[in-house]
Amino acid sequence: MRIAMVSEHASPLAASSGLGGADAGGQNVAVRALALALADAGHEIVVHTRRADPAVPRRVAMAPGVTVDHVDAGPARELPKDDLVDHMDAFSADLAACWRDETPDVVHAHFWMSGLAALPAARALGVPIVQTFHALGSVKRRHQGADDTSPARRVAVESDLGASVDRVLATCHDEVDELVALGVPAERTTVVPCGVDVAHFTPGDAAFAATGRRKADGVFRIASVSRLVPRKGVDTVISALARLPGDAELVVAGGPRPEGLDDDPEVARLRALARAVGVADRVHFLGAVGHDALPALYRSADAVACVPTYEPFGLVPLEAMACGRPVVAAAVGGLADTVVDGVTGHHVPAGDPGAVAAALERLRADPRRARRFGRAGRRRAETEYGWDRVAAAHERVYGEVASAAVPALSTALTTGSPA
Repeated sequence: MRIAMVSEHASPLAASSGLGGADAGGQNVAVRALALALADAGHEIVVHTRRADPAVPRRVAMAPGVTVDHVDAGPARELPKDDLVDHMDAFSADLAACWRDETPDVVHAHFWMSGLAALPAARALGVPIVQTFHALGSVKRRHQGADDTSPARRVAVESDLGASVDRVLATCHDEVDELVALGVPAERTTVVPCGVDVAHFTPGDAAFAATGRRKADGVFRIASVSRLVPRKGVDTVISALARLPGDAELVVAGGPRPEGLDDDPEVARLRALARAVGVADRVHFLGAVGHDALPALYRSADAVACVPTYEPFGLVPLEAMACGRPVVAAAVGGLADTVVDGVTGHHVPAGDPGAVAAALERLRADPRRARRFGRAGRRRAETEYGWDRVAAAHERVYGEVASAAVPALSTALTTGSPA
């Protein structure tokens, strides 16, 4: 099967270079891993992403069976994700021309702007289209309020996309409820989670992290791995650390590269909080950590804390579980699906440092419980979330939509629609 993926802001080529920036994260990793797994299953994949570097060739062979196509849409430089909507007309026109020459069997759009660009081009050729949102504007608006910088029409576009594409792939059960609230019929959705590379993320020696920070004997290490934006809840973990004994430390991976940490405003905010609560000497910021170094970082931790205020899916708990580490996770979004409370870790309310501290203290005080959770997490990652299983689930959906009629395009979904 010839599969066209559209990932307008999240290039799969960025997934191995160290994540953590404001617009680089799980989608890059998920698109890359899915493309590779589908290629391993014998499919031909082209991932269309926006050109952000004039020196990059139009097409790059990422792996056998996987090509990354750099679409010219807007200036060839990095732009804030929310500014890209103005360039989706150009992106869509390029896709239409490309697909007229090489028509795919199915199109899979990742994120709402990718769907906005891909749907007109796919419909013009009668190609079925599947949509994964990765994050919903309605959820972002609810949690961020006035701080939400998304384009005003995002929620309306997502609602129309859900009604117009052949299938919406929700990454967790919570997202299905959100989609229904947007007017998307439940029968048009299928839950297909993201996955984890269980051959890359494996259990192992906990003594040393490839980041270079050796864990001292007797230290209880907590790891936080995420983009450094307020909603990720790193501040909650820092506040929780202040309630734990002095043998606990926190390593924070994410944000800019190490040399840029001192200039990052979110790092400055978190360092100020650490000083205010008296744990500045126990919080260590590593900056962006490359994909190859992440397993060693997880293995160096006694527990991984992932407590965002909201999270559409969240790869970090899966990666930690695959490395055999217990997870303290906020019971939100996809984390409520992946982490099993009392089996692979503990669920806590979002934004509650006391609950986070109590969950971490239970793991610190009971290493046998922590090891048991870690073993269960590894089993769950292998049996439920390996990319071979996740890719097979995508294949089934692609086959279903390819054999079905293509619905009419919603008139509200031309990329130039007014807000």
